[in-house]
Amino acid sequence: EKNSSNRDEVNTCGKDLVGSVMVVGAGISGMQSAIDLANSGYYVYLLEKTSAIGGLMSQLDKTFPTNDCSTCMISPRLVQVSGHKAIEVLSMSDLVGLSGEPGSFTATLVKRPRYVDEDKCIGCGICATKCPKKMDDPFNEGLGKRKAIFLDYPQAIPAVYCIDKDACIYFTKGKCRACEKFCDSNAIDFDQQPIEIQVEVGAVLLAPGFRAFEPSRKAELGFGRYADVITSVQFERMLAAAGPFGGHLTRLSNGEKPKNIAWIQCVGSRDCSLGNDYCSYVCCMYATKEAVLTKQRLGEEAHCQIFMMDERAFNKEFNAYFHQSTAEYGVEYTRCRISDIKEDAKTNDLIVQYLEPNGDLKEARFDLVVLSVG
Repeated sequence: EKNSSNRDEVNTCGKDLVGSVMVVGAGISGMQSAIDLANSGYYVYLLEKTSAIGGLMSQLDKTFPTNDCSTCMISPRLVQVSGHKAIEVLSMSDLVGLSGEPGSFTATLVKRPRYVDEDKCIGCGICATKCPKKMDDPFNEGLGKRKAIFLDYPQAIPAVYCIDKDACIYFTKGKCRACEKFCDSNAIDFDQQPIEIQVEVGAVLLAPGFRAFEPSRKAELGFGRYADVITSVQFERMLAAAGPFGGHLTRLSNGEKPKNIAWIQCVGSRDCSLGNDYCSYVCCMYATKEAVLTKQRLGEEAHCQIFMMDERAFNKEFNAYFHQSTAEYGVEYTRCRISDIKEDAKTNDLIVQYLEPNGDLKEARFDLVVLSVG
């Protein structure tokens, strides 16, 4: 109802054409696409499969090569998307069918239940404080806990809580309903069901994002076996001030501050045996950024070493950032391919063997190893 009049206004392409566009995926590219399209006079359906828009960008601490705050970059877009009368956000939704032809498509969507009424929820969070069920938090890459009813992050749009049906005590055991009892807005609705929606659009723009490589497939690198072997996205959540450690770098094995940190590049990339023979494009730069941020946080006492096949900084500005990391911050780069990682059972130190440029075999110990997953 809020957008119906505007939808009619922008549908001016012609008698047989539909003046609306569907953008599938509401990460940084999907949000910007929706804003550009809406500002150009199109009505936009912004489709997102999760409970909130923002994508991976909402999980990052800083962005390269400017080291700008990631949240500061997406927040204005979150505000524009949520306040734009020509953008309709469809969260918890999947595109399951598309028929028609360019200029006149019928898109079939399934909107999954969040078991919270979007019109009634005021985002107060009382439900989450009263919920007794804790679980690993996917938004924090398993480094922290969340409740079975949750809001991914404070700036999330829609600012509506969502119940994880697989974790909720009521859905798994038939009792509890604490969130419903304490919700003054009467927003909890355990009876919600998936609903099918059909919308008419003239075009569909795909901004689906990506899936990070599952590092357990490279068992020799110790992910899942050694507590202090983590992924680059987990490291981003460590760096984030709003993350589970408040921005403090921490060894998961003992809670201490790490001083020697290694990055292993091309994990899952440029590897024909895994079917991923291509470069993931961003790993060299985000590892460089993470090393620079580590040096800024921990100072000269920190040793940051990046093991890489070769440098792939894809433009002049990125290349300058890469060289700044060595000249100004002392980040060390070693060209080699790490074959495995071992752990000292007594100290939890991670042991890496590698060849130096002169061919000598060297062994180094690290407090933390970050896998740069593609």
